[in-house]
Amino acid sequence: MTRTLAFAAAVLLAGPAAAAPAELVIWGGPVYTGASPEKAEAVAVSAGRIVFVGGRAAAQAQVGPKTQVIDLKGAALFPGFTDSHAHLRGIGERELSLNLEGSKSAAEAIARVKAYLAEHKPGGTVIGRGWIETGWPEGRFLQRSDIDPVAPDQPVLLVRADGHALVANTAALKAAGIDETTPVPTGGAILKGPDGKLTGMLVDNAMALARKLQTAPTEADRRAAFEAAFRVETAYGWTGVHSMSVDWDDVGLLETMDAQGKATLRVYNAVEADEAGPLFASGPRATKDGRITTRAIKMYEDGALGSRGAALFEPYADAPDTTGLVRTPPDTIRATLVKAKAAGIQVATHAIGDRGNSIILDLYGEQKAEGLRWRIEHSQIVRPVDIPRFAKLGVIASMQPSHAIGDLHFAPARLGDARLDGAYAWKGMLDAGVRVVGGSDAPVERGAPLIEYYAAVARKDLNGFAGPDWRPGQKLSRAEALKLFTSSAAYARFAEKDLGTIEAGKIADLSAFSVDLMTAPEAEIPKGHAVLTVVDGKVVYQAK
Repeated sequence: MTRTLAFAAAVLLAGPAAAAPAELVIWGGPVYTGASPEKAEAVAVSAGRIVFVGGRAAAQAQVGPKTQVIDLKGAALFPGFTDSHAHLRGIGERELSLNLEGSKSAAEAIARVKAYLAEHKPGGTVIGRGWIETGWPEGRFLQRSDIDPVAPDQPVLLVRADGHALVANTAALKAAGIDETTPVPTGGAILKGPDGKLTGMLVDNAMALARKLQTAPTEADRRAAFEAAFRVETAYGWTGVHSMSVDWDDVGLLETMDAQGKATLRVYNAVEADEAGPLFASGPRATKDGRITTRAIKMYEDGALGSRGAALFEPYADAPDTTGLVRTPPDTIRATLVKAKAAGIQVATHAIGDRGNSIILDLYGEQKAEGLRWRIEHSQIVRPVDIPRFAKLGVIASMQPSHAIGDLHFAPARLGDARLDGAYAWKGMLDAGVRVVGGSDAPVERGAPLIEYYAAVARKDLNGFAGPDWRPGQKLSRAEALKLFTSSAAYARFAEKDLGTIEAGKIADLSAFSVDLMTAPEAEIPKGHAVLTVVDGKVVYQAK
C-alpha cells in the first residue's frame, strides 16, 4: 500500500470530526491502533475519549489555541498497555522495603540484609522479598544458617520472588513457635535438612506460621505503597492493572484515592476470596469515573514451580518424592464458585501445575459460568489434552510471559522434557481458540511491559539465551503479543467496548515507547522505555 493510501485508510478510522478543537493531540511517530493493520499518524482526544485517528495533515484541524500537542519525536504509540496480573500494593511495598531482587548469590542477598539492618536499625520483624536461587553458585534455597550470623537476635523473614516460600532465621522461628515438631499445615511444607533440623524454609500455606510476626501495615503505610506503585507503573508505560489478591480494606482506600485524584492507573481488583463477603452481597462495583473497578475474586489451587509447590500429575523430575501441593480443597473452591456465580462475580484462580489446572477446569466446568469470563491465573504447565478445554469452557488463560524467560533455567529439570509441550504454551492456547491475556505478576517479576512483550515474541532470557528446545514454536507474532496487553486485557475485565484499541469513541488510554515494538529487532525491545502514558485522556507520565 502506498503512503497516501495508508493515510487514507487511517483517516477512515476517525469517524466524524470533533465539533471543537481537541484537548490533546499526539503525533510525530507511528500509531498502532490495534484495530487495523494500517498505521495512523495522529490521535486527538477530548473529554477523555478519542475523537480522531488518522493522518497528521487532517489532525491539524483538531488543533486549537488551547490544545495540548505532544510530538512523539519518532516514538511509537499504542493502545494503553494493561498488566493483567500484578499485585499493586506489593509493587509499591517493594520500592519501600528490603528488596532482594537481582541478588546473584546467597552471599549477596545476605549482604543486602546486613546493609539494610545497619542503615535502618528496625525494631520489629524484618521482611524482605525478591530472592531467587536460580543461577546462584550455592545452587540452593536460602537457609536460616545464612541469616543467623547477621541477625542473631532479630526475627527476619525473606520471601522468595514467587511469593510462595520464605526463609525464616532462627530468631523468627523461635518467636513464631516453630520447631521440628510443628504440624505441617495442609497445602504447605516445612523443609528440613538431612539432619532432620529445620532449614528455615516454609512453603505456601506453611508461611502463615511465620507471617503472624509481621505487623499489619497502617492505612498510611498502604497509601504510601499505592502511591509508589502508581509512580512506578505509569513510568513503565502501563495504563491499567488487574490487581490480584486485594485486601478488602484496600478497595475502599483505592476508591478514596481516586476521589482525591491520586489514582493515576486504571485498577481492576480481584479481592481475596476469604474477604469477598461484601462483594458477593453487593455485586460488582466501580467508582463513578470507572477508574477503580472491583468485580473479581482470587483463589489459589496450588503453589509455584520454583518452590516445587505447583500441583503435578506425576512427580517432579528433580524431586521424585513430591507432586506438589493442593493449597485449597476442591470442595472449598466449589462452594465459593457457587456464590460467585450467583453474584455475577468473575473468578480468577491461581493454578500453575498440570494437575492444578485440570482440577480448576473440572470445577469451572461444573458451574457452566462462561459468560462470567472466569480465569485461570498463570495457566503455566498444562497437559496438551487440557488446552482445548479452556476454549470450550470460555476460560481465560491469564499468563505472564516473563515467567518463561526466568523459569527456562530450571523448568526443564523440574519437569523433564515431555511436560514442556504444554508449558508456557501461549501460541498453543491461541491456536486452540483460547483467550490469552498477558501480565507480569509483579513484584514476583520486575513488571516492565517491554520485558513482558519481548518474552512473548522472543521466548529467550534478556541475554538472548533460550536453552535446547525451549519450544520456540510457542513464540507469538508481534500483533498477537500486542493483543495480550491491550484488546484481550480489556476483554478480560469486560471493557472491550471502551478500551483496548485506538478508535474514535473509545477511552483515551495510550502508551508510547521509545522503541517500535512492531519493527525493532527483538533484542532491542527490552532496552526501550516509556515516553508517554495517558489515562482517561490525561498525561500521567511523560519522559523528560
